[in-house]
Amino acid sequence: MNIHSILQLLVLINETKTQAEVAAELDKLLHSYGFLGYDIWLYHRADSARAEVVLMDNWPESWRTLYASRKYSLIDPARRMLSSAQRPFRWRDAIHAFRDDPYRKRVLRLVQDAAKFNRVDGYVFPIFGKTGLIGQFNISGPAIELSPVELSLFETAGRRIFWRLLELQGLAAELDRCEALDTDLTKRQMEVLILLADGMTSNEIAKELSISSHTVDWYINVIQEKFNAKNRQHVIAIAFRLGLIT
Repeated sequence: MNIHSILQLLVLINETKTQAEVAAELDKLLHSYGFLGYDIWLYHRADSARAEVVLMDNWPESWRTLYASRKYSLIDPARRMLSSAQRPFRWRDAIHAFRDDPYRKRVLRLVQDAAKFNRVDGYVFPIFGKTGLIGQFNISGPAIELSPVELSLFETAGRRIFWRLLELQGLAAELDRCEALDTDLTKRQMEVLILLADGMTSNEIAKELSISSHTVDWYINVIQEKFNAKNRQHVIAIAFRLGLIT
């Protein structure tokens, strides 16, 4: 175990002043374990679409180009497993989980191509907020066994790095604001919200749900207050950004 290296990063990460300093601390930690690569992602809603932003990574440009040109993101087992994962998992576990997948041959080709860049195995650490999955932290290299304690500490380190990068890039305040919103909607409020997002008027929603238009307006006002939204259009934009509607 090299737990001291993880603890040292946890102490020093908040003292970093630039992204380069964050990268340097992470590089030292990964080097002490033998890992080679990392990437840290932010997931958020931009109006009606989910945006995926790479906050920091050290993947070779040639690998990024190959990954994109062969459209591996469509069949990558780690990306697919992430959508339902509730805890950290290993690359090889994701590959095994999709062993009967019709894209198995492409997955094996992905594995072979990654190995050419010395990415034989790795770990994926989902990062959750109040609104669900908001990011991920990945590390890769040769096949390295992490103990349960190390896995837990790496998860904590990934989350701390994630939020430090957001702070340095000026994104933390906006994400905090979204995280602080009251998104605990009732079934009826969700029904109204979905129909509102479909472009229906209060009268049309009332007819669809067999309630009065005044009641619909009341539900919308409640949702607007919960979201701290300026108007109905703002309610819909926030709902998309939070992933409540798609």
